[in-house]
Amino acid sequence: MNGGADRFEAFDERDERDGHEDPGHEGCEEGGYEEGAAYEGRADAASSGVEPERGSADGGEGSQGPQGPQGPRGPEGPGGSAHGNGGEPEQPPRIPLPRSSVEDTGRPLPEPAAAPEPAVLVLEHRVLKSLLGAWALAACSAEETAAVEEHLGDCGSCADEALRLRGAVELLHRPESLDLDPTLRTRVLEGCLDRRPPKIPVPEWAAPYDAETARLDALLQDIGGAEWHAPVRLRWFDGARPKSRRTTVAGVIAHLLCVDGLVAVALGLEDPLGPTGPASEDPTPAGRTEAFWRGSHFPPTRSVRGPWREQSHNLVRTVSFAGGGSGRLTVPYGGFELPLRDSMLDRAFECWVHAGDIADAVDYPYEPPAPRHLHRMIDLAARMLPTSLAARRRAGLSAASGRHLVAAGAPGRSLRLEIEGSGGGDWLIPLDSPGAVGSAEREVAHVALDGVEFCRLAAGHVSPEEAAAGQDGDREAIREVLFAAASLSRM
Repeated sequence: MNGGADRFEAFDERDERDGHEDPGHEGCEEGGYEEGAAYEGRADAASSGVEPERGSADGGEGSQGPQGPQGPRGPEGPGGSAHGNGGEPEQPPRIPLPRSSVEDTGRPLPEPAAAPEPAVLVLEHRVLKSLLGAWALAACSAEETAAVEEHLGDCGSCADEALRLRGAVELLHRPESLDLDPTLRTRVLEGCLDRRPPKIPVPEWAAPYDAETARLDALLQDIGGAEWHAPVRLRWFDGARPKSRRTTVAGVIAHLLCVDGLVAVALGLEDPLGPTGPASEDPTPAGRTEAFWRGSHFPPTRSVRGPWREQSHNLVRTVSFAGGGSGRLTVPYGGFELPLRDSMLDRAFECWVHAGDIADAVDYPYEPPAPRHLHRMIDLAARMLPTSLAARRRAGLSAASGRHLVAAGAPGRSLRLEIEGSGGGDWLIPLDSPGAVGSAEREVAHVALDGVEFCRLAAGHVSPEEAAAGQDGDREAIREVLFAAASLSRM
């Protein structure tokens, strides 16, 4: 098999040389012809009786020259091939064989070349100190980073500065939600007011309303134009069963505008519904809202935000200029009245509840109020529970069994209301009369609820049967208090 291959190569080379007609070329490259080609040349010459010419392809000096096999190009010469004794050619094949992969040889793989370590720069102390900011932001090159980190192991002052800068960078890149902490506004205002106290401070009892209207206004600023028409369902508990009313985001703001108008009228400000409008026939919050919705030629749009925002600012400004004495004013709600300080808490509570309704409608996260503001709202609801219990008894919605009437101001049967979580606390609720005083000695029941869960119950967003409450003691008293809490809600 080797002989045939060698002859094929010699034949190709000869044809190539003959095609170029190079008579002066002696022998062949790579040390002469192969044995098969030389043998065929001699056989052809013998059969024809013609002596091959010198330098021809079949009788050059590289094969059987005048000096015979031992001539300068014979098998022992410098250009000859070792075929005198029938051996194989010693030169490598003209076409290299394919090389096998190192993975197939079973040999160990070569070790990967290690990446060169970055050279440590030799820099002055002042230059290294100036690089600390860029190092903390990971903006240095590899050489500068190595130089700074080596320097930090030797210089204590630069190491302390580097820790402070890294801490500042972590504050800039906190992996938290983009929604603001509900306590941020209060903390910023407190910090500002500690540095420069206001000449006309906002009363403490008006601060929750100021904070909640500001949070709702920020939410309204972020929603798009189409979201103002997103459907919202107002929910409340009428004393016997849950009720609801379907409206839109703009309709909810119109509802807040109408009910806040009751406080505005009590403070001598302009009524958003006008002095002689249809709302004068039914001065309750629900009546004023229905009158506003009926009187609108078109459904409320985002344009209602401006009047509501201006009215809320005017309310806060007016109670601030009026001073602490304005808190003794009363605000009529149609069927009942509230002191102005309690009315502002009531408006803050409803603003938060309806802001949550809007946030649910537009898929926006909304957090509860600040703990101290939430505590004030829970306290108002707890103080209104005895009146709600009495109203349910007058309406025939509450059983009168088990009552023990006492004189006004005397201790009576009580229920301990424990509110857990931020803004919570303990309240003793008199069960038999609004004029009685809660007494720990006459405690007959104990109810424990989370603060937000209690507020949802008082807003009519969860039914008394479904409220997650821990209960102990008189079951009938517990049921009456839970239903009284839900009855505090209204549209």
